[in-house]
Amino acid sequence: MNIKLHWQILLAFILALLSYYFLGEKILFMSYFGDIFISLLKMIIIPLIFLSVVSGVSSLGTTRKISRIGTKTLLYYFTTSMIAITLGLILTNLIQPGNTVQISTNIEPFDVSKLSKPNSLFDIVIRMIPTNIFNSLSSGNILPIIFFSIVFGIGLLKLSESKKSKLLPIINEMFEIVTLITNFIIKLSPIGVFGLIIKSLNSTGLDLFNAVGYYVLTIFLGLTIHLFIILPLILYFSTGLSPLLHYKSMLKALTMAFSTSSSGATLPVTMTCVKNNANVSNDVSSFVLPLGSTVNMDGTALYECAGVLFISQIIGIELEFSQQLIIVITAFLASVGAAGIPSAGLVMIFIVLDAVGLGNHPQVPIIVGTMLAIDRPLDMMRTMVNVCSDTVGTVVIAKSEGETVVYK
Repeated sequence: MNIKLHWQILLAFILALLSYYFLGEKILFMSYFGDIFISLLKMIIIPLIFLSVVSGVSSLGTTRKISRIGTKTLLYYFTTSMIAITLGLILTNLIQPGNTVQISTNIEPFDVSKLSKPNSLFDIVIRMIPTNIFNSLSSGNILPIIFFSIVFGIGLLKLSESKKSKLLPIINEMFEIVTLITNFIIKLSPIGVFGLIIKSLNSTGLDLFNAVGYYVLTIFLGLTIHLFIILPLILYFSTGLSPLLHYKSMLKALTMAFSTSSSGATLPVTMTCVKNNANVSNDVSSFVLPLGSTVNMDGTALYECAGVLFISQIIGIELEFSQQLIIVITAFLASVGAAGIPSAGLVMIFIVLDAVGLGNHPQVPIIVGTMLAIDRPLDMMRTMVNVCSDTVGTVVIAKSEGETVVYK
């Protein structure tokens, strides 16, 4: 019998609770499977982010496309993602879901001096530019890696067509291989969750699960506001069109996104809805939507930002404004590099954690494992937000190009 992955994860979560209740520390050896799972996730981060960003940038086709429509598209994606990230930051600071739990003091205290503390925004920009990309790769310095990936992708666009025709298929094949490996690691989630929940129960008891409940409500509130308030307002004030009619016309794509948790798998349905139900031309939709399914991840960006802040609250580390600014920038860049596959956002959260120096905190794997146990419904909703943002952006850009958008 083929049980869907999210049910497998839920079953692993319940079995971990029962196992620890009846066996106690005798079952603690299973926590090593959780450690292995987290190590596998960290292993795939750098190749996934590099190849995903390079593939996404190079998919623009030619540098001529980065002109009128391209500039509008990228500006829209940047704007909506930054709004989503800021919303996640505000809600997590206001609700403070991570302050409802006390972490065990049995673990050696974390050296706060290891946290990344830029002096200014200009300092962040300077640190994004790698002086030695190989050193950044070996040390896992994420921001320079993302910056280099973007520059590398733009460099590919500058090559002659004959050279691009040789290199781009290789890049895309490598990205496909890394995506397959990522999918395989994510399929190991039930085993990883089992081990991480055992470790969590031994370290924090049930307090962590109470905090995760508040975290879920925070993320759900943020995604709901972005989906039903922010995006409709952007649509209405940019085009004068009815958000209600838009959502009704895009219902099939939104339902598909919610059920598959994959913006990539939803893309064919999204394109059909936008063309047939909104009368958007192929010139606009065929450029904006494929690019959006790769780089426009409003829901994922909000989730990563709020998730990292939630983790910092649990472990009792108060992040300064400059450090939260790093989270904002990295969450945006990480969401651009997030593959359009289920739970990819959870893989990318380590990128944002590393950017502020929290990636090696001993409690982080335990917290992330608990977040993964209840991630499925959040993953479904943030994918729906991602796809909805793509459709709104396509209509906004089509309207700005003088097209007549008519909902059916």
